[in-house]
Formats: sequence, C-alpha cells, structure tokens
Amino acid sequence: MAAIGRFQKGDDIFYAKVVDGELFKLKGDVFGSPSFQKRATNPKGIKTLTPVAPSKVIAVGLNYADHARESGKALPKTPLFWLKAPTSLIPDGGKIEIPFQDHRVDYEAELAIVIGRRMRNVTANAAARYIFGYTSAQDISDRTIQKAESQWARAKSFDTFTPLGPYVETKIDPHKLTIQLFQNGQLRQNSLTGQLIFNCFELVSFISTNITLLPGDVILTGTPSGVGPIQSGDKLEVRIQGMSPLVNTVK
Repeated sequence: MAAIGRFQKGDDIFYAKVVDGELFKLKGDVFGSPSFQKRATNPKGIKTLTPVAPSKVIAVGLNYADHARESGKALPKTPLFWLKAPTSLIPDGGKIEIPFQDHRVDYEAELAIVIGRRMRNVTANAAARYIFGYTSAQDISDRTIQKAESQWARAKSFDTFTPLGPYVETKIDPHKLTIQLFQNGQLRQNSLTGQLIFNCFELVSFISTNITLLPGDVILTGTPSGVGPIQSGDKLEVRIQGMSPLVNTVK
C-alpha cells in the first residue's frame, strides 16, 4: 500500500488506493490485509471523504520549540494532549466555518498519525508496528476561547475545525519531512518534522499508556511556528513532503 483514500459514490463508502490520480477499490479490511481491484474505478460522481473515520481525534500541543516560544509557553516535560471532537473533521476541499466573527481564529498545519492496530502500553521502539500511516491536518483554533479557558477542547472542536487528508501515506518516514502552510499563496509556516520535541513513535507510546488506541484513530502531532489568523475567503494549503496537499477554504 502507499496512498489510501476514503471515498463515496452514491450510498457506497469505500477505501481505495490512489495511483497517479486513479482509484483502485479496496477489498477486505483496510487495517488488515486487503487486496485491490486491478481495474481503476470510474471517477464520475465520486466524492473524497476524510481518509479515515476515527473513534477519537487526539491533538498534541506545544510540540515544536519555536511554536512554544511564540505562544509564550514553557516546553512541556511530557506530551500535552487533549481530545478533539470527531465531528470537527472535514475532508480536503471542505470549508472551514468561523463560528464567532469577532473572535480570532488561527490556522495550524500539522502532521497526523493514523493508528492501524488496537494498542495499549506500547513502547516507542514497537510503536511503528501499530501505525497505519500519516496524513496532513489542521488544528483550527479559536484563540479567544482558548485564552479564556483552562482546557482547549472547546476552542478546537467546533464543526469544521479539523481538516484532514486527502490520503493516508503508508510508506513514509515521518521524521524527515518538510511541513508548510500557505495562506492565499503566501508561505506562513515552514519547518521540518525532525524538529518535533516528541517524535511520532514517542507520542504514540505515551498516549497508549493513558488511552487505548483503536484502528483509524488520529493523533495530530503539533504545529510549528508561524500560526496566524484566518478570515472568510482565505485559501489554506498544507503541504507536507511526499503527500498530496490538503486544501481548504474559509467562510
């Protein structure tokens, strides 16, 4: 497997391998040992969904030193994480909605981990065996609410606040990637996943000691410096090396 997407045609929701823009429908369990149709699926009428439908979305904060500094926060000694509502997910091409027009709402480009096997108390050395792959994400944040409350779930869980996709890359080294965000064509965030304070395997291990992770669960690994406000009409594009871009607009 390489790039895996989740799609809908009529009432049929299915996974498919994406090869040069063509879709090869999956047979069997996407998290097991699936096979794929040899003939490409007719793309007419197909809608791209979020690449997985997780039972939970876990966000990690202050996981790039430069972002912690721009936020005025001390570096965490252990990963800082919270739960985001799965109802906040939208796919590539979806529209981000700002619920309160007088609030500051920011973009945050992130690398996301997709879990492939049920896991609990897994070591960092073994974590790679439980990861299905990686995709692009945003952790859209209402800063007005975030600064007013001691926990961040509400500020980051509004409907449309977690763009995800378009596909899961199953063969990629998560620790040697460029990560960028463009706002209306202007580069706003530009970093390397090698700058993560807690790398992907350390995050998965730590979270699994606290919460049982299930196939399809998503972990957002944190955002680098350069976060900034969004407004209606913006086009936001997350580009992570080796992945298809995640593009969303704001209304």
